[in-house]
Amino acid sequence: MTVHEIQDGYTFDGASATLGVLMHDDAPVPDVRINLPLAMFNRHGLVAGATGTGKTKTLQVMAEALSAAGVPVFAADIKGDLSGLATPGEASEKLLARVAPLGQEWAPTAYPVEFYALGGQGHGVPVRATVTDFGPLLLSKVLDLNQVQESSLGLVFHYADRAGLPLLDLKDLVELLRFLTSDEGKPELKGIGGVSTATAGVILRSLVALSDQGGDAFFGEPEFDPAELLRTAADGRGVISLLELPQLASRPALFSTFLMWLLADLFETLPEVGDVDRPKLVFFFDEAHLLFKGASKAFLDSITQTVRLIRSKGVGVFFVTQTPKDLPDDVLAQLGSRVQHQLRAHTPNDAKALRATVATYPVSGYDLERLLQELGIGEAVVTVMDEEGAPTPVAHTRMWAPKASMDPTPDAELERIVGHSPLSAKYGAAVDRESAYELLVKRMEESAAAAEAEARAEAEAEERARAERQARPEAPRSGRSRRPEPSLIESVTKSTAFRQAARTAAREVVRGLFGMLKKR
Repeated sequence: MTVHEIQDGYTFDGASATLGVLMHDDAPVPDVRINLPLAMFNRHGLVAGATGTGKTKTLQVMAEALSAAGVPVFAADIKGDLSGLATPGEASEKLLARVAPLGQEWAPTAYPVEFYALGGQGHGVPVRATVTDFGPLLLSKVLDLNQVQESSLGLVFHYADRAGLPLLDLKDLVELLRFLTSDEGKPELKGIGGVSTATAGVILRSLVALSDQGGDAFFGEPEFDPAELLRTAADGRGVISLLELPQLASRPALFSTFLMWLLADLFETLPEVGDVDRPKLVFFFDEAHLLFKGASKAFLDSITQTVRLIRSKGVGVFFVTQTPKDLPDDVLAQLGSRVQHQLRAHTPNDAKALRATVATYPVSGYDLERLLQELGIGEAVVTVMDEEGAPTPVAHTRMWAPKASMDPTPDAELERIVGHSPLSAKYGAAVDRESAYELLVKRMEESAAAAEAEARAEAEAEERARAERQARPEAPRSGRSRRPEPSLIESVTKSTAFRQAARTAAREVVRGLFGMLKKR
């Protein structure tokens, strides 16, 4: 395909975002810009490539172009690199030498950025979700439950709804499962149907482990409203929302599933808008392979449906990962735009993945199997959807350089930005209102008090009976000694009801002690 044909393929009537320029004969062609129509961002896309090939910088270039066009952006900041979007770039000699041959009009620019942190762990406005709103399907993915355990957890959620027990944070669900596996709650567990005590115990242990890892910080109130991601700044530019994920390696399933919750909540709350000139929001899903690893069929079906239908809500989704094989075929089929950085074929599996990637591209004049291995840093093979929804010609592209800083924004500046955010007052302080935990503890306390009152009544009745026996004339004594009558204290402490109440009280004391130790 000729240079002019590629140029025609990337020339559009409507607004578009420039990704870079065409490479021809190992040199950039500044007159042939590789553009992506704004209207096609909500047809979803893929940014792929090996580690260190420039995926993050491509994501940054896209975010800058969208923000400048008034489109809000959301992205997970895995390594903290994207925080530089809030700081103007530096015009170094090396940078200017790179952008000059591209014909890029580069100027240092800072963008409107809102920083978020899961549960407030890190620099950002705390983002929380209630356990109820998160739901059993997403929570099962976090807990790595099998299908039987997943369906059982769904029944537990159903029981909580039916019993009027709000599940707001992890301790609510933990306490509910402890109750259902206790002697008092076992009849309730049988009434749910299909949930064995052993399965409930497995789920409970998984929840306790998640809480010990710090997962309890992500669940609670005030719950974050994903509509906050749709804001624009006073100057009309789209706000770039960055979710800090500094401990991704320790809880990858929780982080990736939390991002899916945000997307699913947007899908449920946004109205249908159909095809629009520019999307309401573009959602970048970095390290996307973590979302699909070990996922159940129900979870994959949910993701596929959300990605397929959320386009009509004006939301675009871009998955960022190493190879297209990290995504299920049903999801990959929904992605209209592809930006493929260098792929490496050091193993037979790598070579197989490379051939599979080549097979997903339209026919072109390139030897893609060779080209994809020879791409330099900051170069990519690109094909997108044109304004008619047809794929554009495959183009060897040198990507533009970001105008914001490519280094992380200093912590002091991050804290200043977060401190001045109007969302800090709204979401900053956690709220712990009455929910399942408090209701169940109150119920157990009332049961214990009732048992204690019953035991005391029995003891008092026994004491009265003893007094009546003492008031009667004594019968002639035999040679055997009488056994002494039990005292009131002995009667109370030996009663079955009292022993049960004491065990309950002791268990609650121990829980309270462990809770205080953790807080300290």
